[in-house]
Amino acid sequence: MKVLMINGSPNSKGNTYVALHEMEKIFEREGIETEILHVGNKDIRGCIGCRACMQKGKCVFDDLVNETAAKFEACDGLVVGSPVYYASANATLVAFLTRLFYSAHFDKTMKVGASVVAARRGGLSSTFDELNKFFTISGMPVASGQYWNSIHGAAPGEAEQDLEGLQGMRTLAGNMAFLMKSIALGKEKYGLPEKEPFQRMNFIR
Repeated sequence: MKVLMINGSPNSKGNTYVALHEMEKIFEREGIETEILHVGNKDIRGCIGCRACMQKGKCVFDDLVNETAAKFEACDGLVVGSPVYYASANATLVAFLTRLFYSAHFDKTMKVGASVVAARRGGLSSTFDELNKFFTISGMPVASGQYWNSIHGAAPGEAEQDLEGLQGMRTLAGNMAFLMKSIALGKEKYGLPEKEPFQRMNFIR
């Protein structure tokens, strides 16, 4: 099994990384392969709504988004980590996720998702909610820990002192590993849930 971990911080070894790395230790213990992909310092533009991906099968902007799509399809779980900026995720990360989820047309059902957020003090829960919406719109079960998945620290690496936050990351990783393994067994025995044809409606006609 494999978990793809997205570091949405511009700082490759900052407090977001501290959270992801703490989870990585538990995944390794559980025999789950991990890869941390650093996104937050890349030059990634937002979606322009051209819908060219519907014909091309990939985003018209050929950058890290398209490189990541195959890794996303191959993984069993996705962890997205971000620092908090004005009670929101890093804009670069949001642009990346918006284009990745929209342009990657494979079935994401039952891939397990988890988000983790890092901040000096506040804005954590709103950022946490923002990131989880990428999973819930895609039929991905969302793994939970022992609290909202957050960690505190100001200077890079300071989150190492947040013992409760670190424990939360370990708990989250353990729960996520259990959920992925349970889903794998369920798919083997029962298959995926049957889907109805999608009923698209516009509320303003």
